[in-house]
Amino acid sequence: MSWKHASASNWHVFHRARCICWDKHRYCAFVGINIGTDVSSMPPSSDVVAILKAHQITHLRLYDADAHLLKALADSGIEVTVGVTNEEVLGIGQVPARAAAWINKNVASYVPSTNITAIAVGSEVLTSIPHAAPILVSAMNNLHKALVASNLNFQVKVSAPQSMDIIPKAFPPSTATFNTSWNSVLYQLLQFLKNTNSYYMLNAYPYYGYTNENGIFPIDYALFKPLPAVKQIVDPNTLFHYNSMFDAMVDATYYSMQGLNFSGIPIVVTETGWPWQGGPNEPDANVENAQTFTNNLIQRVSNNSGPPSQPTIPINTYIYELFNEDKRPGPISERNWGVLFTNGTAVYPLSLIGSSQITANSTGVFCVAKPDASEDKLEDGLNWACGQGQANCSAIQSGQPCYLPNDIKSHASYAYNDYYQKMRSVGGTCDFDGTATTTTIDPSHGTCVYTGSTNSTAGDGFLPPTALGPVSPLGESIKLPVSKIQFLISAACLAVVLL
Repeated sequence: MSWKHASASNWHVFHRARCICWDKHRYCAFVGINIGTDVSSMPPSSDVVAILKAHQITHLRLYDADAHLLKALADSGIEVTVGVTNEEVLGIGQVPARAAAWINKNVASYVPSTNITAIAVGSEVLTSIPHAAPILVSAMNNLHKALVASNLNFQVKVSAPQSMDIIPKAFPPSTATFNTSWNSVLYQLLQFLKNTNSYYMLNAYPYYGYTNENGIFPIDYALFKPLPAVKQIVDPNTLFHYNSMFDAMVDATYYSMQGLNFSGIPIVVTETGWPWQGGPNEPDANVENAQTFTNNLIQRVSNNSGPPSQPTIPINTYIYELFNEDKRPGPISERNWGVLFTNGTAVYPLSLIGSSQITANSTGVFCVAKPDASEDKLEDGLNWACGQGQANCSAIQSGQPCYLPNDIKSHASYAYNDYYQKMRSVGGTCDFDGTATTTTIDPSHGTCVYTGSTNSTAGDGFLPPTALGPVSPLGESIKLPVSKIQFLISAACLAVVLL
């Protein structure tokens, strides 16, 4: 399932969370990002790295070993997983000298300046190129031996991403097993991971788990949203409650490994995401669901816990993906997993983990512009908030901390929230003619701190208590409307911190 690529707007919180140790190798709860190759207008490598650094992304996965990007990543500190392409697997598995040459060219020549920490061998080899499956572990072994020869085996781990498709029945997780036709290969693979103190790379997509099951599970379960008591998802054998399909997928993989008598091998989710646009027959691929899934995923990973059966092993995760891969074949959704457009603007706003400014456990409520609100209505709302509503809009003026991204939705969100934080205690609402909504996710980013944030020094007292509202002359709440956002950010602003 080399499908997804997701991109975001507030990627400034890809910081590490708390760290724990797993045997001799340290695994910390982090959220990383994938960068795909089927992009027609990929920015220059230096600009890509600038975007990553601007959003404090600390972990990156590549599907190949692009020389320009690896060179540009030097001294960035970003931990990089490089990829052996499916086309390279057979040769590397059959000829050890090719593995040695690959390591010398794509790893040894860049470290330590470029912080390469893992090699992903192929992309879902068992399901995408099954004829190469018998040689997969040989390829992994040959690469590992080449790393040993270069004295890099302790820094760089070798693994191979696999699809959830190799587990025919993933629910209930406690009875999940790998497809028996792959048992021999998987046993060898797991033995290799155990021997080299590496980890299992899993591509897990609740989007497909939901859409392919024809309504068996509620969509809220796929989106990490709370379920009512009567709809709780419970494993009948263990009585574990699963609050998300994501956790169930990870646990199904742990149980499948146990079925082959392996334990103690951590799982890293190398791909997950949600498409933000689809065709007429893909109604669940939309901006609202994509934003909900990704924000909730980030909060889930940030709590540094594992799934019910392995609560002490965090689920490190890479979101699919940074940019939309517009050259991918297939349905419309295949080309719309990105969280950023290639000009650096956000597909939808996200709030990420790990920053002192944004915490997943925040209890604050913020007022922000809806993703699909029309620009005309947002402009009306912005003008009202900064004028009659007496919001403090100085931070969104040119040169100020919240000026970038310079688009109407970002500026409206800041103004709406400033008004709401100061006026809700005396009747102020978060509506603005249907263009605003409340969220518990702190929209602060970089040096832009929203009123009401745990780091905000603005307080609640800059407005005179007479500015009650939004209230129309007739005493009704002003409703300021909605359609798809069109960002106004200049294409020249590639490395900005996005809202």
